[in-house]
Amino acid sequence: MAEMAESGGGHKEGKKRAKKSSTRVDMTPMVDLAFLLLTFFVLTSTFSKPRIMRLAYPAKNEDKESEAPKVKNGITFLLSKDKIFFYTGEFFSASKPGPNGPTTLKATDFSANGVRKLLSELNMYVLQKKEGLAKKVQMKQLADTTFLRLMDEAKVQPDALKVLVKTDDKATCKNFVDLVDELKIAEIGVIAPVEMMPEELELLKQNNK
Repeated sequence: MAEMAESGGGHKEGKKRAKKSSTRVDMTPMVDLAFLLLTFFVLTSTFSKPRIMRLAYPAKNEDKESEAPKVKNGITFLLSKDKIFFYTGEFFSASKPGPNGPTTLKATDFSANGVRKLLSELNMYVLQKKEGLAKKVQMKQLADTTFLRLMDEAKVQPDALKVLVKTDDKATCKNFVDLVDELKIAEIGVIAPVEMMPEELELLKQNNK
């Protein structure tokens, strides 16, 4: 507790004098209390957690002659400079064309009718699933934790869209980050930045003139 000390005056030559008092406040208990409160708030506070996006990095293929894995219900984005190209499904080169011939690239951008519209159309399965689950959450028929778990399960289903992102040495970091943001908005669950194949790079150069 704060300590207060008083000192009084004496009598001199028979005359009465008023008592003089001096006050001294001990601040030590108050400092202790401040540190106790600070420790309490530090230990009981909830710190904000950084929001991160999970990316799937496949193992490096040491066999250069092996064929690339087939992509089912997937789309591949090729980034170069300020341009974005894409193709859907498996890649077929001119030397090994598929049922519909060799793969052709299509250009897109970040406009309203660009990447966002494309992803929303291809990932309709997950977006419709999200809409139905969100209604149940609003009606308090589903807990938030259950909603997140069901969404994670829906994103890895065979009907969900899978995305491969490939860049050449001229691609900008801004376009890559913007593309990842669009993938997050479209609720894409499987996103894999992978190395560009030589055939893809050659096709990209032909379209990037």
